[in-house]
Amino acid sequence: MSIAAAQAALFWSAAAMAQSTPPASPDAAASPAASGNSKSPMALETVVIKGQRAALASAQKIKQNSDEIVDSIVADDIGKLPDRSVTEVLQRIVGVAIDRTMAKGDPEHFSIEGSGITIRGLTFVRSELNGRDAFSANGGRSLNFEDVPPELMAGVDVYKNPSAEQIEGSIGGLVNLRTAMPFDFDGMKAAVSVQDSYSVLRRKSSPSVSGMFSNRWKTDVGDFGLLVDLAHSESALRTDAFQVEPYYPRSDVVAGQTVWIPKGSQWRTLEFDRKRDGQYLALQWKNEKFASDVTYFRSKYKMTWNENAIFAQSTPYNITVDPGATYDANGALVKGTLRDAADGGINFGADTRVATRNSSTQDLAWKFTWHASDRWTFRSDLQFVKAETSSLDSTVATGVQMAKENIDLSGGVPRLSFDAADRAALADPSSYYWAFTMEHMDKSVANEKSWKGDALFKFEDPVLIDLRFGVRLTDRDALTQNSNPGYNWAAITQPWQVGWNISGLAKLGDPRFSGNTNLHAFNNFFNNNTSVPSLVFPNTSTASGFPDSYTALHKYHDILCAEQTAAQGWGSCDAWKAATFGTDPAGTNDQRERTQAAFSQLRFGFDDWKLPVDGNVGLRLVHTDATAHGYTVFTSNVPTPPSGSSLAGSPVPIIPAFAEAQNFSNAYTNALPSLNLRLKASDKLQFRFGFATSMSRPDFSQLQAYTSLTQTVDKHTVANPDGSTSIVIDAVHQTGTASGNPMLKPITAQNTDLTAEWYFDRTGSFTVAAFNKQMHDIIINQTYVKQLMDVNGKPQDFTVTGPVNGANGTARGVELAFQQYFDKLPGWMSGFGVSANYTFVDSHQSLYNPVNQAYCSGGDGTAANLNLNLNGCDVNGRTFGDLPLANMSRHSYNLAFLYDQGPISARIAYSWRSKYLQAVNVNGTQGTDGTDTNPASSTVGQHNVAWGLPVWADAYGQMDASIFYKVTDKFTIGLEGRNLTDSTYKQLMDQHIGMKGRAWFAVGPSYSVQASYSF
Repeated sequence: MSIAAAQAALFWSAAAMAQSTPPASPDAAASPAASGNSKSPMALETVVIKGQRAALASAQKIKQNSDEIVDSIVADDIGKLPDRSVTEVLQRIVGVAIDRTMAKGDPEHFSIEGSGITIRGLTFVRSELNGRDAFSANGGRSLNFEDVPPELMAGVDVYKNPSAEQIEGSIGGLVNLRTAMPFDFDGMKAAVSVQDSYSVLRRKSSPSVSGMFSNRWKTDVGDFGLLVDLAHSESALRTDAFQVEPYYPRSDVVAGQTVWIPKGSQWRTLEFDRKRDGQYLALQWKNEKFASDVTYFRSKYKMTWNENAIFAQSTPYNITVDPGATYDANGALVKGTLRDAADGGINFGADTRVATRNSSTQDLAWKFTWHASDRWTFRSDLQFVKAETSSLDSTVATGVQMAKENIDLSGGVPRLSFDAADRAALADPSSYYWAFTMEHMDKSVANEKSWKGDALFKFEDPVLIDLRFGVRLTDRDALTQNSNPGYNWAAITQPWQVGWNISGLAKLGDPRFSGNTNLHAFNNFFNNNTSVPSLVFPNTSTASGFPDSYTALHKYHDILCAEQTAAQGWGSCDAWKAATFGTDPAGTNDQRERTQAAFSQLRFGFDDWKLPVDGNVGLRLVHTDATAHGYTVFTSNVPTPPSGSSLAGSPVPIIPAFAEAQNFSNAYTNALPSLNLRLKASDKLQFRFGFATSMSRPDFSQLQAYTSLTQTVDKHTVANPDGSTSIVIDAVHQTGTASGNPMLKPITAQNTDLTAEWYFDRTGSFTVAAFNKQMHDIIINQTYVKQLMDVNGKPQDFTVTGPVNGANGTARGVELAFQQYFDKLPGWMSGFGVSANYTFVDSHQSLYNPVNQAYCSGGDGTAANLNLNLNGCDVNGRTFGDLPLANMSRHSYNLAFLYDQGPISARIAYSWRSKYLQAVNVNGTQGTDGTDTNPASSTVGQHNVAWGLPVWADAYGQMDASIFYKVTDKFTIGLEGRNLTDSTYKQLMDQHIGMKGRAWFAVGPSYSVQASYSF
């Protein structure tokens, strides 16, 4: 039997306490299911079907009877959500899509289990656990859904348009994760499940186990219930990847022609290991007037991934191409052999990277409900949440100068060919040198205390159903510490250092520098679809041995530097320094936020109309008080005139240099009205209209209050007639950069929804939804004014680059969803069914202060380069512009073929989303050696322009399948397969020669066998 229990409804309707009911609006009162009489709560009809049909029927009933627009997925038994992560579960819901990169700023690393989600194309998503706040300590405001054990979930609900009684913060949508409660079952219920998964590419298996026990007892003082749910799962996966470096325009390769040449192609493999543990405890009690429950939830996530990667790092303008190469119509290289004679070979880095992360989220909640009378109900809900995470990301690299690289980019993935001599050289440790190290550390902790008190008054009226009102108070803090620099890249020995800082490279063939490496063979690469040479990498222990291993490696530099300085008679050998961590204000983000919210919502119904209409109207008022504990640094390069000299020209405001801690307060109030209407044309056909104003507060990472301000001057010196000199100030520049902006306002939106819903069978429906979201104050990186007082008390304006509320945006589209079991087919064929949905989203963003530049300029690739970060710049010095909102696919769909008959339950599911923009100016597709092509520039033709390409995820689809066989009513065995078509995930990079392939990721299929027993 389905366990799609909605906890809030248990407390608003005593009749529903021991039954499975639709989920309530999460913040306050339940939205009782309504049938023909919209004013009367009614529990779900008894579901006699089992398996996927039962889950589909429960989810459909939730959608049909909800006060708001909601879509759900329900577990068809204990611990049986249909995917291995909550993220993957969510992608089955119409309008929801998942991202598959580990980090938005680092699209070079693929996430097999999925990472962030979008709802209707937007990332402004709120997450809840049983209608309460749920978040991870990641600098954001929502959960990392991949951290949450799906085995503990009874269902997942996605609310598309918030109502006044729901907690604020969901412009894109609200994801509510539901767990089971003891009163969901008539008596004792227990289940245990074991699973073993096998990755074809990794050639490794990993176990999982989960168990649940629940019981309830009747006593003289009321009913008591206890539920305990535990889950442990492991995952051992692998990703293989090819990459192509960005293309550079070259007029010196083919006579009389400009062609575009990448500086190389490369490959990498990443092994991913994850352990996820969950513990959940629920206690319930009720009598005729009172009900109470206590829940404790803990999710623990431990991840480690090891990567071996090679990447080109030669000077791109030194790359040559052998005669006979082929190019496409735009002049981009298709096939050819690359060389770099000027640098002694194409310079590649071969890095070993080890990243670990430990995260946990704990939630303790106590809810108490008093049914004071037939008309009055009161509830108190107290919650404590604590989330923590810490990470070490360490990279150690060798380097090799490859004689040549033959690349063929004409097929589905790059094909690289090497002769025997090339392969032998690449496998020889003496060909390599110690290249660099790079470390990153972070640690975060976030806490929240919240209380909400609600009341429900039932009317005895032909139109009015009930009035709900209440308050909610929160106190939340978030502390994040990052290493500074964030990613501390430091050369050990590099070719460009030779001859001035070091006497030579730290070659592995030199006994002084040998050891701590291994030959990696890339076995089974791309599922044996291609072959790449073996390479020499640092040992994993060397990367994970930070900081001691780093100290030892950088002594190699010191030895060679001492030789060079002794030979040339000048120079210095600075010792390596680790990034600061936990002590540097530049790496610390300390936030505190308090909110006070009040809401009132009226439910009504016009049953006497020819076409009955019901709905709700409400208003939520929210006040936010935020404090950012930060730091401000001011420096000035205003010259001090030497004796006998003076300053002249433009006056310079005098501001003493300082570096001091500062606190910043920001307060704002938002009014969030909402209206939801439902017109029931018949028992099977209904229409909805929804309108609401919603808000989404800035992420805590965007509120960091660290600002560096600088006063610089342009000057020249003149000789005075009396023999003295004057320093003439030509111009004064007062600028700054900010890690965040503590004065940001929330993003707001006006949301309009219109749906048509036809429920033609218990498990059959066809729904259409049209939506429009008008967003304001979208946060982008641009400039704003910050003031400092000079010594005369006059405010001085500094132009600071950082996050600002700088754009409006729209997201509009259509959702279609269809599901049906073909019960009227004869015999065994009646078990077939289908579930399908499609989403179209169109988006547009309009900057308050547009940056329109045809040419890119400046060698600074930081946030201060607005044209670069907002529009993207190519290596030929030209701007892109007109980019869509990130992470938004125009098209996405899910298609599942189902079978439920007798003891067999099976599913084949395919999920697909179209191309979408991931990011601009991010790792791997950025640099400072673009060509200045601006004819008005004084440096035209030089390679001094910062560039950053728009990176896109290409269209991607994945097929998964499962089959379960019920040996007895209590014992079930099953087989699941993921990525059965061995789909390749492809990334694209935008250049002025067209969209080019950047990366291809292969993850291979994986399979699981499972056995479960319930009693």
